[in-house]
Amino acid sequence: MQTLTVDLGERSYPIHIGAKLLHQPALILPHLAQKRVAIVTNTTVAPLYLQTLGDGLALNDVDVVPIVLPDGEQYKTWETLNTIFDALLTHRCERKTTLIALGGGVIGDLTGFAAASYLRGVPFIQIPTTLLAQVDSSVGGKTGINHPLGKNMVGAFYQPQLVLADTDTLKTLPPRELSAGLAEVIKYGLIYDAAFFDWLEANVEKLRALDAEAIAYAVRRSCEVKAEVVAKDERESGLRALLNLGHTFGHAIESGMGYGNWLHGEAVAAGTVLAADVSRRMGLMSAAEVERVRSLYLRAGLPDTAPDLGVEAYMQHMGLDKKVEGGRIRFVLLRGIGAAFVTAEVPQADLEAALTHYVQPA
Repeated sequence: MQTLTVDLGERSYPIHIGAKLLHQPALILPHLAQKRVAIVTNTTVAPLYLQTLGDGLALNDVDVVPIVLPDGEQYKTWETLNTIFDALLTHRCERKTTLIALGGGVIGDLTGFAAASYLRGVPFIQIPTTLLAQVDSSVGGKTGINHPLGKNMVGAFYQPQLVLADTDTLKTLPPRELSAGLAEVIKYGLIYDAAFFDWLEANVEKLRALDAEAIAYAVRRSCEVKAEVVAKDERESGLRALLNLGHTFGHAIESGMGYGNWLHGEAVAAGTVLAADVSRRMGLMSAAEVERVRSLYLRAGLPDTAPDLGVEAYMQHMGLDKKVEGGRIRFVLLRGIGAAFVTAEVPQADLEAALTHYVQPA
């Protein structure tokens, strides 16, 4: 097991990364305010891991309330959030009852937002079971739900007490979900660490084959970058915005295509190619670098083109992005691999050219 720390002063918390961590309730017990938890999971993850986690806690005299939700991005809504509240109130869960998110990014975002809201704030723990959640969404305290007009538009910054990333859970991931997680891993190399991008180019096939050593390194390095960025900019006032590379385009794809039709990582991959192409058109990045980005995404089992929603639809969806400031869309672009920055100074002609060149019929 490897342990990292998200350094937020009194609200700092550990990230444990390793195999068979779900079988080690001793890692969780010190972080419980009382011996009562509500485990929020979904219909896909529950049959795989709920009993292991619940039984391990119960053997240590922890009362467990299971809350099983439907699976899918399309359920990241007010209605599903209220399902969590209904269960918490029905079971008379208190302010010291810890919520445990057992699942992927949707479960983590829903559970975190529920924890931030229920009784004006209760503790929660992230136990991510997908690669995307382990390397990205479980770390940093972003929680929320989708709105029909935009992704993650309603939520809160609310940090967990602990992140427990059991890499053995990745063995039950469908290949498409594993690839979706690799999109976020690749992002860290692009924004912050060119040497990590080089390593990913050399090892992407090992990652897709779930080579234990390669997976452990990729998760650790991704979490290191995320933890460092969050510690410096918890509420995304500057540096943390770089983590949204590809997301302005990607969120437009997700909402434009209907939540759940494109996985988040797939949309981020296509969105990152668009961002790289805009960067190239602005003279910031070479054509060869754009091709390296496209090639790595393809080798990771991800798309390198976006659906053709039409320029106008893209602009409408991106106009609802959380990074819009003063009515202007702020994009994360690249001055080469490993060097991201945020700007609102993007020529409309370059934007439209990218949105008509790197697209395929929706």
